[in-house]
Amino acid sequence: MIGSSSDLLERLSRLLQNDAHAGSLKPTQWEAVRYLSRANRFSRSPSALTRYLGMTKGTVSQTLHALERKGLIEKTAIEGDRRSVNIDLTRAGAKLISEDPLRAVEAAIERLPKSARTALSGILHDLLSDMLAQRGGRPFGVCKTCRHFKRRHRRGAPNFCSLLNEPLSAEDSELICAEQEAAA
Repeated sequence: MIGSSSDLLERLSRLLQNDAHAGSLKPTQWEAVRYLSRANRFSRSPSALTRYLGMTKGTVSQTLHALERKGLIEKTAIEGDRRSVNIDLTRAGAKLISEDPLRAVEAAIERLPKSARTALSGILHDLLSDMLAQRGGRPFGVCKTCRHFKRRHRRGAPNFCSLLNEPLSAEDSELICAEQEAAA
């Protein structure tokens, strides 16, 4: 086996890319479907997906058109803003997530000892954060880890985003947010 960490990451990346081509979608399409399945309602837009993937608007637009033709996503105009759309997975798109080629990697990671899983997660998070920072990108974190997230104070009350001035469901709080800024 190749020895350096970057060689190992490159090899693992190649295996993942090969697996992604084996399914019914291209790798970029898989990435878009994965993102949409994990993004909160404020973050399922073409511009948020473009920032998340770090690709051009044209590439993301073509990807979304292909997914729409395949019946995996649907676009909904945002009320009061005819130029903006929200993107949601269709039932077929949500079902496809259960067939994600990344499931094999997730299973392999789950077989690692808990301490190794925790260490791996931390290392990959730090590596990704550093590489994104070098490129001027943002990490896109989970809503409930954001400095703008306010936990509900009364029983039955929703959580709240102080940046967007919006209530947050328990589900939204667990999903990726394009506006996320890590809490201190």
